[in-house]
Amino acid sequence: MADSTMKQLGMVDLGFTAPAVQLPDATSAAEQVLSDALAFCAQKMRFDSCETALSRLRQGDREACTYCFYSVARRVAEFLGAWDENVKAVYICDYDATPEDLCFAETVQSPPVHLLVRVDRKTSALNSLLAALDRALVQKYAELTAMNRLACFLDAQVVDDADVEKRIGYGTLLSSIHHRPLQVWSR
Repeated sequence: MADSTMKQLGMVDLGFTAPAVQLPDATSAAEQVLSDALAFCAQKMRFDSCETALSRLRQGDREACTYCFYSVARRVAEFLGAWDENVKAVYICDYDATPEDLCFAETVQSPPVHLLVRVDRKTSALNSLLAALDRALVQKYAELTAMNRLACFLDAQVVDDADVEKRIGYGTLLSSIHHRPLQVWSR
């Protein structure tokens, strides 16, 4: 058996540090998404400030809500694409309430942002990320607008290529001629 000896070599500082791992932070993402959405809304509606846009959101101004929710969809899509490499494209769907829904509703609440997320493969990690983003957006939007009864902000449906090709569930919307969603992001 060979005699093995270990010699301690001097420590050398190479000046290299490992990069910090950036995990998705849903709360700060939600803050950034809503901040950007207010700025987008203010710009599109030619308001002097984001505060004016926020005031119009609180009043339920349909045009302000449309601009704000479109921007939210676009920013959320960008975050999803950066955080999950399986995301291929994100679409926003426009579901209007039926006349019966409007007639029997106690108060008019802002509808959730309806997203269709097309992926290479469905994962529970993406579902968890979407759920965390939704919770954070509900909380931050409630803080901004005082809409404390909002239960959901993001209504995100995940579809893969098989759903689209076989026209299964929400995958049918991507080939619909009547209710085709608007693509807000793609890889």
